[in-house]
Amino acid sequence: MPELPEVETVRRGLIPVMEGKQIIRAQVRRPDLRWPFPDGMEQRLTGKRVERLRRRSKYILADLDSGETLLIHLGMSGRMLISRGDHPDIQKHDHVVFHMQGDARVVFNDTRRFGAMDLVATEQAEGHKLLASLGPEPLGNSFDEAYLLERLKGRNTPIKTALLDQKIVSGLGNIYVCEVLLRTGISPTRKAGKLSAPRVRSLVPAIRDVLFEAIESGGSSLKDYRQADGELGYFQHSFRAYGREGEPCLTKGCNGKIRRITQGGRSTFYCAQCQR
Repeated sequence: MPELPEVETVRRGLIPVMEGKQIIRAQVRRPDLRWPFPDGMEQRLTGKRVERLRRRSKYILADLDSGETLLIHLGMSGRMLISRGDHPDIQKHDHVVFHMQGDARVVFNDTRRFGAMDLVATEQAEGHKLLASLGPEPLGNSFDEAYLLERLKGRNTPIKTALLDQKIVSGLGNIYVCEVLLRTGISPTRKAGKLSAPRVRSLVPAIRDVLFEAIESGGSSLKDYRQADGELGYFQHSFRAYGREGEPCLTKGCNGKIRRITQGGRSTFYCAQCQR
């Protein structure tokens, strides 16, 4: 599933063709994705102007001049594909099509149909059932060392599990948590509440650094993920932990190798020699 950097990359790619532009015509080509589309979605979108494109966790939010916000979740394989001028033929899994002002076309393509879209009043968007319980953004001002220290205090869950808890910090996923823990030298199996204050504090800048680097690289292209322009991301070429089972640890001065274990049904990649 696309993580925060992938979703942010898609949002940035959509801004030139959607933000400030009118949706000349919207086509909804099936009744549902993961859940049914809202009633009258096609009519509620057609003719509306996208005032702002923003992101909350792994969701893209398009604020419309009608006072409604379109919430978009890419799911496992959702892609937002842009074309201009000579548009390709509509494909089987092109489920929602936005014909935009300026002759651009944006297509939501989702082969597995685990994505989702919803329309909600903009003033109530933060209270949407998918957003209401989310923790602070890891790149925002409310996510800082004091906050993380407080939220991890007394927790008996492994630190990796805690960082994946969207109620503690939103948008972090398996790939980037593995990378963060290797950079900070923290074992993914360590109990979150047992970490010293300095080690917890080290997580905050590491999280931000990894996410910023991934965004600048266009996210990570694993399986079905593509940027809005169809190009691949490149951060996967910078992975130091994820997917490198059996390979040498790249931490300076470390002679260990990357191991893979399973935590909560997900693969964890780490170096047992330098992560403690």
